Parts: sequence; structure tokens; C-alpha cells
Amino acid sequence: MVKLRLRRAGKKKHPFYKVVAADIRSPRDGRYIEAIGSYDPQKHPPELKFRDERVLYWLRKGAQPTDTVRSLFRRTGIWLRWTLLKRGTDEASTQKILERWNMQQQDRAKRDAERKLRRAERKKKAAEKESESTPAAAQPAAPEAPAAQ
Repeated sequence: MVKLRLRRAGKKKHPFYKVVAADIRSPRDGRYIEAIGSYDPQKHPPELKFRDERVLYWLRKGAQPTDTVRSLFRRTGIWLRWTLLKRGTDEASTQKILERWNMQQQDRAKRDAERKLRRAERKKKAAEKESESTPAAAQPAAPEAPAAQ
């Protein structure tokens, strides 16, 4: 039986993964049948590259992706394409659905970027307010003049 899974590469504490089709009896970083993609979690956003046709080929052959690989396929839309193929959806409707999905992903990325900017602005304003109020409170009161004797 064939599994689609991650094969670790890269340096210590700087992982890089290849997505491979491998026999389930092979060790994680051992022998594999074919490399079908890559995943670099160190970059922001994480970099995902797949050879879509080869992924679909292995899925048609009955290869089972691991949970992590399945989630990576979902991020790139390959899993949506696979489910549409399994349902028997024609190519035109598949393309429409994939285009709509891509637009939704772009909108989501735009909203996330805007949300990140708003959070940064709020933090900046809160820091400014705190810095304005802190020096006034932190200044010691003027020493009182000693009483006349």
C-alpha cells in the first residue's frame, strides 16, 4: 500500500519537507517511490509546491495521504479538486468551483492582512497612551521645603 507523506530534509532546527509517495513499510526518511511536492514551513507564508497531476494520479491509484499531507492539499485546493473528480463533476463546473475557491482564498488573505494591520495600530496606540501616562505618574513630587525653625 502506498502513502503520501512528508519526508524530512534540511538542517537541524530548519526543516524542509518533500511530499513523497512511499510504501507504508518504508521509514519516514527512507526509500520512496516518487517525490510529488515540497513544503517549507520556515518561510512566511509557508511555501507549498505540488505537481498536481502526479498527486491526482497517486490518489486515483488508491494512495492514502497522511493527515498533515491532506491538510496541505486542502490549503492548495488539490483536495477540493480531488473530491470533485470523485463525484464525477465535469471539467467546466470543476473550473468554476476552483476559481470561486481561489477568489475566496484571496479575500481571506486580504482580510487577514487588514486584521493584522489593525491589531498593530491598536498595539501602537496603547503603547503611546501608556508611555504618555507613565512619565507623569513616574515623576517624583517636588520635595517640600523644610519648615522654618
